This record gives sequence, C-alpha cells and structure tokens, in this order.
Amino acid sequence: MTATTIKARLGAFRRNTEGYVTLEVMLMLPVLFVMFGAAWVYFDVFRQQSINQKANYAIGDMLSRETEELDDTFIDNSFKLFGLLTQNLTDPDELTGRYSADLRVSVVEYNANSRRYSVVWSAARGEYEELKRNEAQTYADRLPAMANNEQVILIETSEDYYPVFNVGLDPLKLRTYSFTHPRYAPQVLFARAQNANNGWGNGDQEAPGGSLCNNNAENATDCSNEDGSNNVEPNRGHGHRYP
Repeated sequence: MTATTIKARLGAFRRNTEGYVTLEVMLMLPVLFVMFGAAWVYFDVFRQQSINQKANYAIGDMLSRETEELDDTFIDNSFKLFGLLTQNLTDPDELTGRYSADLRVSVVEYNANSRRYSVVWSAARGEYEELKRNEAQTYADRLPAMANNEQVILIETSEDYYPVFNVGLDPLKLRTYSFTHPRYAPQVLFARAQNANNGWGNGDQEAPGGSLCNNNAENATDCSNEDGSNNVEPNRGHGHRYP
C-alpha cells in the first residue's frame, strides 16, 4: 500500500459522516455520572447543614420561652427532638459507642464592669462536654453586645456526615450555632436541689428571698421597699454548677 493510497483512505474516513454515536456515549456517560454524583453529594451537604441550623433555631426558640427551671429530662428530650428533626440517632452506636449527633445548651452572662462573658450553666448531650465558666470568653467575637448581667441562651449542635459517593469529599462534622435572648423571663434556670426563681418570682413563696417582695416578683403585693433596693436577685440554677 503506497503513501498515496493511505492518504486517500484517511481523507475518505475524515469526510465520511455515517455511523453511530455509541462510542461517544460510552466515553461521556461515566463523566456524566461522576458529575451528577458530585453535584448530588455537595447539594446534600448544604441541605443537611440547613436542616441542622433550622433544628438549632427551633430548640433555641423553645428554650427561650421557658419560665420554669429546666432539668435533665428537658435537655434529654431536646436532644431527642434534634435527632428527630435532623433524622439522626441520639443513642450511641452499639459497636463504636459514638454518637452521630451532639447538643450543648449553655446560658452565658455578660459583665459590663470586667467586659467579660461567663457561663452561668451548661448541659451537653452526645460527645460534647459542658462548657466551663471561663470558656464563654472564647465565644466573645460571636456573641452580641449585651447589657450588664444580661444573659443569652447558646445552642450548639453537630452531626457526623458521611458522603454517599466518593467524590473527593471526606466525612465531616456539620456544626451549627445560635444564641437567643430569654423571652418571658430575665433568666432560664437549670434545676437544682433547692427551689429556684426565674427572676419574676412566679409567686413562689419558698423561692430564694423568702417572699414575693424579696423575690422580685412582678405580682408582689406585700413590698415596702418601693425603690427595690432590698430585692434579692435569684440564685442561678446549673446544669454544670458554678459558685
């Protein structure tokens, strides 16, 4: 076969438009599947993060409306609610003992004199640890401007996320964070051995202060200290208690 013949046949092959697209499909389908899988995984990450953040807001809003002291049962049920909203198990894995989701609820107070934040009480579920009193300062750049002795409820959650497809995205922690001001009482307290007071008194004669007057109750009728100078601020309740 001469060079002229080879050249003529190559030219004919180049000009020939007959045939099937099977080869092109075989080349492109794997690429399309990879692109679709990657797009789905990244979309699912953002979707799950959004769900977790909304669940975080729901728990924060729920706690902000409480006027009675909270207890461990309330925190346990809040954790179960988070698992229900995000479709996560709130029990540890039988093999590894690890939790797939975590929740931490903390109440943070601001001191205008020292310009520092401090943890009033903290309760954690899952693999989170309760915040220590002085650890609130590490959140200073994420907390709002607050008045002296003002408090906010800090909600933190996390979830272990495992991508369905291997598209270059490693397993990761989806973390959410929010803070909410108490709505119906100055404080949200955690249960303790002795009676507590949420700052309004709730008409509890046995609460700290011994009377509606000393208890800062809004419905106090037996007070004689009109300027409120003798009122006793309620002691704080604690999940993790601090003096």
